[in-house]
Amino acid sequence: MTERDAERAVCAAICAGSGLKAREIAAKTGLEKKTVNHILYASPLLKEICWKDRDCRWHALVRQERPHLGLEEFSGYYGRAGDFLLLSEEAWLARLTEGCTRIGRSLNDTRGLLHSFKDCREQIRRLLEDLREMLGEECLGWELAFELRLKRAKTSRLYADVLLITEDRVFSLEFKMKDRIDPDEVLQAAKYSPYLEILFGPAYEIIPVLVLTAAREVFDFVPIGKADRLLPVCSGDMLFNVFDEYLGFLH
Repeated sequence: MTERDAERAVCAAICAGSGLKAREIAAKTGLEKKTVNHILYASPLLKEICWKDRDCRWHALVRQERPHLGLEEFSGYYGRAGDFLLLSEEAWLARLTEGCTRIGRSLNDTRGLLHSFKDCREQIRRLLEDLREMLGEECLGWELAFELRLKRAKTSRLYADVLLITEDRVFSLEFKMKDRIDPDEVLQAAKYSPYLEILFGPAYEIIPVLVLTAAREVFDFVPIGKADRLLPVCSGDMLFNVFDEYLGFLH
């Protein structure tokens, strides 16, 4: 078992329990107790999303099942897709900026940042309207998180633009107001996946996507650096097709 797999197993055990001691986590995961203790006290990510009570029992701040209670504490905006569609741009932006302030998300360069926020919102609104037309009301129960921030350590900073959470998948959408693919931005879109795998647990597939909102009719799979893995890159008007690639509702 790799270190990341071990972290994922420990986090999943904590999330599934109602307060577990290290030896109980070890029994549930099959890991040695010393390995569990090392993860609990050395993993920057687990330090942020888990806490220990006076009886040395560990608890999770975010559930690993729907609804993901606690996720709102790390997000500028969190809610159901259906509720998001009911909000005006003004009301949504007010909630997002208030949430960003609460989680410590810098709002410097406000003019440019708010423009990118609105651009991102419009892309998601169009996507959800298209998904609702194809899938019906089912997709309105999906969860949305904008500006997810987990930032306790330099080595595990997670700054995700948008998460769209279905029954068994988490689409991590990195938005860029550009019309060309930048390999560095492909790496940026992909680098959060290991942390999201730990946060959401083994029941969810993490799918990172790079969205170029200034492009048109772009949909491709590109290499992630020198790795063998590929990452979907699309323009905003083709984001629907990315979801069909994984959910298969057009077939």
